[in-house]
Amino acid sequence: MKKSSKIIYWIATIWLALGMLSGGIMQLIQYKDSVQGIMHLGYPAYFVSLLGVWKILGVVALLVPGFPVVKEWAYAGFFFAMSGAVISHVISGDGFAQIAPSLFALILTVISWYFRPVSRRVPVVA
Repeated sequence: MKKSSKIIYWIATIWLALGMLSGGIMQLIQYKDSVQGIMHLGYPAYFVSLLGVWKILGVVALLVPGFPVVKEWAYAGFFFAMSGAVISHVISGDGFAQIAPSLFALILTVISWYFRPVSRRVPVVA
């Protein structure tokens, strides 16, 4: 793997992990803005806790060495959660300021996944 690819991977992964961890903690502690934001999109309040737990577990999965299949699931979860958030904001009529954080996290998810090292990929069986 090229040095530039490793740098891109780690920058994207660290930013993704920080964003998901901070968001997950806010959701897990039922921070008022997190609950109101989810409810504004039409989801029930209990969904905030579920997202918080999943985000924190996803961050652990991405950062802990090994477990490439679990990493793939974490990337898929982040992709579905963030693309769903983007779509939910668009459908709710929110402006770019409300869409941008989810869109940024979605982009970081794709970049981190694309540039992940071979050691963090599921082995291809021929």
